[in-house]
Amino acid sequence: MAERSRRTVRDLRKGNRARVLQRLHFDGPLSRQELGPVTGLSSGSVSNVVTELASEGLLEEAGIVDSDGGRPRTLLRIAPGGGLFVGIDIGETRVRVELFDLSLTELARTDRLLAQHGYDVERIVGHVRSGVADVLRDAGADPRTLLGIGIGVPGIIERDAPAAAGGPGVVVHGQTIGWSAVPFERLLREVVDVPPEVPFFIDNGAKTLGQAEMWFGGGRGADTAAVALIGSGVGASVNRGDILDEDVTNAALEWGHTTVQLRGRRCRCGSIGCLEAYAGAEAMRERWQEAGGPLSAEADDETALAALLAAARPPRGGAAPDPVAVSILDETAECLGAALADLVNLFLPERILLGGWAGLLIGPHLLPEIRRYVQAYALEHAVARTTIELGHLGPDAVTVGAATLPLSDFLARGGTRPEQPPLPGTAPAAARAAPSQGRTAGD
Repeated sequence: MAERSRRTVRDLRKGNRARVLQRLHFDGPLSRQELGPVTGLSSGSVSNVVTELASEGLLEEAGIVDSDGGRPRTLLRIAPGGGLFVGIDIGETRVRVELFDLSLTELARTDRLLAQHGYDVERIVGHVRSGVADVLRDAGADPRTLLGIGIGVPGIIERDAPAAAGGPGVVVHGQTIGWSAVPFERLLREVVDVPPEVPFFIDNGAKTLGQAEMWFGGGRGADTAAVALIGSGVGASVNRGDILDEDVTNAALEWGHTTVQLRGRRCRCGSIGCLEAYAGAEAMRERWQEAGGPLSAEADDETALAALLAAARPPRGGAAPDPVAVSILDETAECLGAALADLVNLFLPERILLGGWAGLLIGPHLLPEIRRYVQAYALEHAVARTTIELGHLGPDAVTVGAATLPLSDFLARGGTRPEQPPLPGTAPAAARAAPSQGRTAGD
């Protein structure tokens, strides 16, 4: 009974800290008086939590505001220097690594370019290892201040026993990039030079993009938003619930491998007629080359897509539009519209956002046509309540979203720092402790 009581008090304390930190992160700076109503805590509880968090270097004053007829109020905010996060985007063309402070302000970044079809696992792991070391060095940061490393990857994520405890950790199934049951977390833990207690959070890149847009971008305030990631490949996520709601769900979808053409083009996943075989930048490059587009065989996806758009939409007064390029882009818009209509009919999203480097590149040109095709293929009532826009956060959104994975965990834990995991084959410290040993950590 005594142990249960201690756990209950500890959980309550952690929950109170989490409420204050979450509100200050998303809505701050706020005064102590404002924190009470928005967290549901008493003024005494707010004062205790604020004092505790400030003593740990997680909160700081952010100025003073006048109050109506009373004493001026001190505003509080999360202290940017209270900790660091790394966000990593394992993209189609590069591995991008960024270092952020507790306010998600970028402190350093580095890119590792990938050769065409360069998804060798050992090479990617090496890029992550050197990228993390570089951003820590460039920012003059102590690795012991890291609160977590978030990584967005292509493919399906499978979670197993934690890598830090001897298991494989997160396993990645990336059929389109040639990854079959890759124990990615374990491989990273073996080479990335950070303290063993620093947690790794690995998830699908479309899901991290969706979380970034829900937290800071075009999805904020929506009950349900579908976020499409269009790069060399195609993915999507569906995000439901308020960002401060414990029941919030973010689901990654293999949307790029839904069928848009019966007996259609062969997709790099091996199937036929997939959306990715028409709307991915790699597929658009291949389609234009097959149609005789003026591209060198060595042209990468970004160069090819820019050239395709320039040929289809030349500047006014310039050359006439290339009819082949126009046809390819129209077919792309229709395939995207039909596939987005499926998202509308299945999930009834309030908003749809197009992101990813290729989505942001083609979106300004194709968005009117995409909307028209969505309306043609979706149920009238469902599509009438859905807006379709470009993502708000630009090409760095996956990296920012990856950083929100450890940040979200840190906030939910009430700002407690990660503990060193037990060695393989040993029991957690709490299990080894005898009941008579008295107070537990955190009491």
